[in-house]
Amino acid sequence: MDFRVGFGFDTHELVEGRELWLGGIKIEHNKGALGHSDADVLIHAICDALLGAANLRDIGFHFSNTDARWKSIDSKILLKETNSIIQNKGFKITNIDATLCLEEPKINPHIEKMQDSLADCLKIESDRISIKATTNEHMGYVGRKEGVNAYAVALIYK
Repeated sequence: MDFRVGFGFDTHELVEGRELWLGGIKIEHNKGALGHSDADVLIHAICDALLGAANLRDIGFHFSNTDARWKSIDSKILLKETNSIIQNKGFKITNIDATLCLEEPKINPHIEKMQDSLADCLKIESDRISIKATTNEHMGYVGRKEGVNAYAVALIYK
């Protein structure tokens, strides 16, 4: 078997007047992530991890933020398309491990729902997707509640 690992990272500014989408679900909050799509940092980091593992460049290469087709798109569509791209190269997902970094809102109550949403998009069992959350201990732009980061690692095989 050919096993490959990929790493993904994404960051978005948090602003008032936007919805907050994380892991494919809408989370009630007074700020949302700013971006060309729905700005779901967790999904974007996972897409980059999957694409990187398959040596297929990154999310921006496949879904450019200058392309009107992707304007305001639901990132779950990007994740499904990413899965199709790696499957067309003969790869399957073993597991994903991801971490969200933001001061608020609390993520723990939403993790299971996020896992289910992502698993549905990827057509894998939800126990193959680990999601954790942490703060930035009030340091930097994340600590000032100006932004959100996501990190992801994906293991794929063929």
